[in-house]
Amino acid sequence: MPNSLGLDRRPQDTRVVVAMSGGVDSSVTAALLAAEGYDVVGVTLQLYDHGEATHRKGACCAGRDIHDARNVAATLGIPHYVLDYESRFKEEVIDRFAQSYVAGETPVPCIACNQSIKFRDLLDTAKDLGAHAMATGHYIASRALPGGGRGLYRALEQERDQSYFLFATTREQLDLLRFPLGDLTKAQTREAARRFGLSVADKDDSQDICFVPQGRYTDIIEKLMPSAADAGDIVDLDGKVLGRHNGIIHFTIGQRKGLGVAAGYPLYVVKLDPATQRVIVGPRDALRTRRIALREVNWIGDGTLDEALEAGRREVFVKVRSTRPPQHAWLMRDGDDIVVELIDGEDGVAPGQACAFYDAPDGQARVLGGGFITSTLPVSASSSDHRKEPLAARAS
Repeated sequence: MPNSLGLDRRPQDTRVVVAMSGGVDSSVTAALLAAEGYDVVGVTLQLYDHGEATHRKGACCAGRDIHDARNVAATLGIPHYVLDYESRFKEEVIDRFAQSYVAGETPVPCIACNQSIKFRDLLDTAKDLGAHAMATGHYIASRALPGGGRGLYRALEQERDQSYFLFATTREQLDLLRFPLGDLTKAQTREAARRFGLSVADKDDSQDICFVPQGRYTDIIEKLMPSAADAGDIVDLDGKVLGRHNGIIHFTIGQRKGLGVAAGYPLYVVKLDPATQRVIVGPRDALRTRRIALREVNWIGDGTLDEALEAGRREVFVKVRSTRPPQHAWLMRDGDDIVVELIDGEDGVAPGQACAFYDAPDGQARVLGGGFITSTLPVSASSSDHRKEPLAARAS
């Protein structure tokens, strides 16, 4: 009989490496598995050491958190290792984060961290340690599929669901990854931490951009790339110069406050042009996006992406921001590009953000994959009839 992790081994004969960040979620993950009798090994990554960030409330993966992870491991009586991944993290996450902002994008560094550090480098280390599985404290579920392999599903508690940050997980990685908290609420997790006597039971949650001191991401970018703060023009949709700015890295798509210009009506950042250092502003309706082009698309639904698009297009539900619910969309090819057509459109979509695919709009929907946004097309520029066609009318 398979054990609770879906492996045909007795728990005591199953080694599980747990990625322990020092927070309550990963600590409870280790505790739950240890309580079941698994051979649990805790691993904490030293990712950065940026002075203020190591002591700031909500930071993770440095300073106090390593200390907390070590204490939890001692409480549970499991071995614990701290691995120095600082150089890898800087190259794969921090440098890419800065480069993306300079290119006029709005990156999501947590996705890059999961994609290149935790689920690639750390997973390789787990294999080297003889692990049969690696577990994390993410709020997402992994389940065996009827035809073999494993599928990824949204968390039970929708407000905690982290699937948007994990769309790039591959089928091969899913075979080894486990997420014990996917069917728990945060309240249940904290209660479990108290039951196990863990010192982190009431510890604050970490924030997304863990390596940014005091939340000022521009400080990091300017330090790594001084030219990123080059000045330029703020222009309207017709190219009329309205004012000057001190670097496009200080602006994001959809931003309204702090523009320093006026036009008799509310202005929003609708585009960033790194080639000319221009910030393009316009009315709110100019933010509405219908069509999204994607790169680095990862498909973990049934079959291959080509098979999924055999009919020309595939109905999906997508999230273009972590805090917004999935919405109806079509997934299709446009020449060599993979594109998403949003049925109702979306405001403030920016290149560099992620677009995650699901098979349903709510509940514990299956994650079908996703990609990174390379470009958008405003609603006013979309005219194809099928974009207004009800989903129910889709041909089978």
